[in-house]
Amino acid sequence: MNMMENSKTKNIITAIALSLVLASCKAPMATVIKDEVKENIPQNFNQEEQQDGNNNSGTTPWRQFFTDPNLVTLIETALKNNQELLITLQEIEIAKSGVLAKKGRLTPTVSAGVGAGLKKSGRYTSEGAGDATTEIEPGKEMPDPLGNFEAGLNASWEIDIWKKLRTEKESAVAHYLSTVEGKNFVLSNLIEEVADNYYELLALDNQLDIIQQYIKLQQKALEISKIQKEAAAATELAVKKFEAELAKSKAAEYTIRQQITEKENEINALLGRYPQPIVRTKENFMSTIPPTVYTGIPSQLLANRPDIKHAELELKASKLDVEAARKEFYPSLEISATLGLEAFKPSYLVKMPESIAYNLVGELAGPLINKSAIKANFQTADAKQVQALYEYDKTILNAYLDVANLMSKVKNIDQYYQLKSQETKALDQSIDIANQLFRNSRADYLEVLLNQRDALDAKMELIEAKQKQLSTVVDIYKSLGGGWK
Repeated sequence: MNMMENSKTKNIITAIALSLVLASCKAPMATVIKDEVKENIPQNFNQEEQQDGNNNSGTTPWRQFFTDPNLVTLIETALKNNQELLITLQEIEIAKSGVLAKKGRLTPTVSAGVGAGLKKSGRYTSEGAGDATTEIEPGKEMPDPLGNFEAGLNASWEIDIWKKLRTEKESAVAHYLSTVEGKNFVLSNLIEEVADNYYELLALDNQLDIIQQYIKLQQKALEISKIQKEAAAATELAVKKFEAELAKSKAAEYTIRQQITEKENEINALLGRYPQPIVRTKENFMSTIPPTVYTGIPSQLLANRPDIKHAELELKASKLDVEAARKEFYPSLEISATLGLEAFKPSYLVKMPESIAYNLVGELAGPLINKSAIKANFQTADAKQVQALYEYDKTILNAYLDVANLMSKVKNIDQYYQLKSQETKALDQSIDIANQLFRNSRADYLEVLLNQRDALDAKMELIEAKQKQLSTVVDIYKSLGGGWK
């Protein structure tokens, strides 16, 4: 009879094990998509020119790239106080805690506890009848009701037979590393924003100087028109035109002053501080020569740009998440154990080995029926993996286009600046000629006004061109992956 029972037990265990194996064989496969964007990245940014892979400005530390000491000081302050950067640093800490949590699941969980209870079983039950006829000691019946006092250790451990827990830990590590790259990307953007706003502020300073010079010029022209009117060499219309132009210029001065205030506060916001003057030197702005930028080759973007590395690590994490979700279809092995002291009376707890109690259980369990939740979790992870791949490809493509567009912009803005310089010089000369002719009543006041307006517009545009020239170099430096080192 015992042999038959043992045989039946073995058959049941074999059937369960077979069912678990069959269930694990039906685990779905993850979607595989070819990464064509990364594989087909061009050899050069400009197909007409060959770039040197040995020279890449993206690897230059920002302290070497920016030489203006005032700008360097502003950047240093921003790196210490910027709220967005501080928020990102906390995201890194959160991700680090995630790694520790996943790592902790690989080791047994052990807890200690004490407990006490009281139980009374019915007399006409198997347990109550057994207790009534049992002596705890010779001549001493089992207490009724029966107390229970215990103290000991409990342990549980999921054996990582399919490396599911290790996969989850690797995913958490990849996500942690991606947050570090995310922080580097925030650093790069922050430095770019501070530098761009700084150059815009210097441009506004120089435009304010130009408008103030223009106001003085208009005041002189107004005085001359009044003198000529008294001498009957000009009309009241000329006087009013010059007065209107002077008022317009003064109004423009206040507009620029407001723009300067707002731009200063934009920089203060990036620096994480309340409004205060921005230390700067405006005199050398127009003579500032932008540093030469070397682009290297497109494939270097994969290693230099933190947003690409961030997307790559998120893709890696999502792939590991799919692998971990797939392993949920496999059976899991859990071991639980208890070791401690147990007795119906506290004084008996110290009587050993009689009070020693232990328990050891191993359980192999796997999903057989109604696996919809596991399937849904896997499908979600699989879709996120595909989404992460598209995000990675989009980041690479946008990075390449950024550099290609900015390279073209650098060349065109340089040509634009040179031509605006020529225009400004020619118009300055024409102003002197027009003013001389107007004094001698050989030119109409409209000619003077138009020349002055054209000269003012050209100078304003020249200053904007210088600002764009400097900012474009900063932008391409950031697009190459510079600014975070």
